[in-house]
Amino acid sequence: MEKFYTSLGLMSGTSMDGVDASVIRSDGENNYEPIFDKYFEYDEVIYSDLLNLRDKINLIKDLTSNSYQIRELERKITLFHAKISKEIIKHSGIDVDLVGFHGQTIFHNIQEKISKQIGDGNLLSSLLKKDVVYNFRENDILNGGQGAPLAPIFHNLLVNQNQIEKPVCVLNVGGIANITLVISKNNEDLKSFDVGPGNCLLDEWVRRHTKMKYDVNGESSSIGKTSEVILNQAIDNFDNISNQKKLSFDIKDFDLSFVKGLSYEDGLSTLVDFTAIIIYQSILRSIKIKENEKLLIMVCGGGRKNLSLIKSIRKRLPKNIFLKVIDDYKIDGDFIESQAFAYLAIRSMLKKEISYPKTTNVQNPCIGGILVKNY
Repeated sequence: MEKFYTSLGLMSGTSMDGVDASVIRSDGENNYEPIFDKYFEYDEVIYSDLLNLRDKINLIKDLTSNSYQIRELERKITLFHAKISKEIIKHSGIDVDLVGFHGQTIFHNIQEKISKQIGDGNLLSSLLKKDVVYNFRENDILNGGQGAPLAPIFHNLLVNQNQIEKPVCVLNVGGIANITLVISKNNEDLKSFDVGPGNCLLDEWVRRHTKMKYDVNGESSSIGKTSEVILNQAIDNFDNISNQKKLSFDIKDFDLSFVKGLSYEDGLSTLVDFTAIIIYQSILRSIKIKENEKLLIMVCGGGRKNLSLIKSIRKRLPKNIFLKVIDDYKIDGDFIESQAFAYLAIRSMLKKEISYPKTTNVQNPCIGGILVKNY
């Protein structure tokens, strides 16, 4: 019988606004139990520092020229993660065996074979007196992979443990949108990749025009009017041929220039439809099913709360493809990524693979993460 471990997963995504924290119990294989989930918002100083730093880093050389700022912010980020982890452990009474520490991505460029997450795993382990797994992406990249997406094997576990009928396409709409096609229990059968922008263009447009961080429930975009001319031109310009070779994206692969002349609401509406079309076209192109076959798309991530985006995707799908939010299956769609990294930490500690050729394009099934032992 497999041993079960209690693992705390800490995930901060491309929105850079805070940390999702989850505690799960799992054997690192076919079983998991969610125990605790909570979101912790960054203070305004960390949030603005992260956005400013990301704006400065466009090339590898920028990592060197901004090294002092990166080190200072890495320490702040790590201290924040330590503080919330201690709070979770103290107030919940949960004694965790290890911590999965994703860190904050500030640069991802697969052509240059680099994905940089800031977060000091050694410092976090020292502060918490716990084993910590961090730097999940590097080994995959060193072995020919693209370092992302890494959640697919957890998507597989979710689908199979909850006995959801397959085939299932798990659509995660974070800053970047990615899909995982689950057809069996076998991790090697998974097919996964980033499809394009998720929330990143929408959130950036909101930040530029308001003091808000995102369009709550898609309300502003719902009263805007899409510019069909600009939308069609933007879709034509989206380089699908080269992008098909790319399994992972960075938010800097996309820009807002095509909507800059529109009003706030019309720009949002146009960006919603642009994002929706890229997502639905990618799903149809990559998942070949016959007209009489059914396919379920389960949506997780923050984008599932943007009702305008969900409506725009749904209205374009063929009648045999059904789109539901993952919460309909009594799974909390806000914490899939943080639970995933809690699960990946267990697998990393046990020297089990976390990425596969059809999920990241890695040459062979690959272990990942660096384990810092608390001696």
